[in-house]
Amino acid sequence: MPEALPSHAPRTGAAIDLQRLLIPDPARTVLLRVGGDSMVGAGIHHGDLVVVERHPTPRDGQLVVARLADGFTLKRLRRRDQRWLLVAAHPAYPTLALGEGELWGVVTHAIRSFSP
Repeated sequence: MPEALPSHAPRTGAAIDLQRLLIPDPARTVLLRVGGDSMVGAGIHHGDLVVVERHPTPRDGQLVVARLADGFTLKRLRRRDQRWLLVAAHPAYPTLALGEGELWGVVTHAIRSFSP
C-alpha cells in the first residue's frame, strides 16, 4: 500500500479476512502475548501478540516458541554443528542450546497494537 486512504475512499478488490489470513488452521494455532525484549531486533516487542502454529516441522531460521526447563521462550531457531540453538534478536541475551527442551510451535505472524 503506497499511501493511506481516508475512511470514505471507495473500496476496490475483495475484503480481507484476517482470521483466514492469520489462522488458516484454528485447531493447531494459538495466540500468545510476548513478554520481554529479547526479540526486538526481529521486530517483536513486549506486549505484541504472536500467532503460533503448533507442531509444524520447524526449519532453520524460523522464529519458534520452545519450552525449556524454566518456561517458554521465543527465539530464532538455528542449526549449528548438529545442534539446534535458540538465538535472541537482542545482544543482551545469550544463545541457548535447545538440548532437552521442546520445540512447541512456529511463529507465523506478529500483531502490534498502536492504541494506548
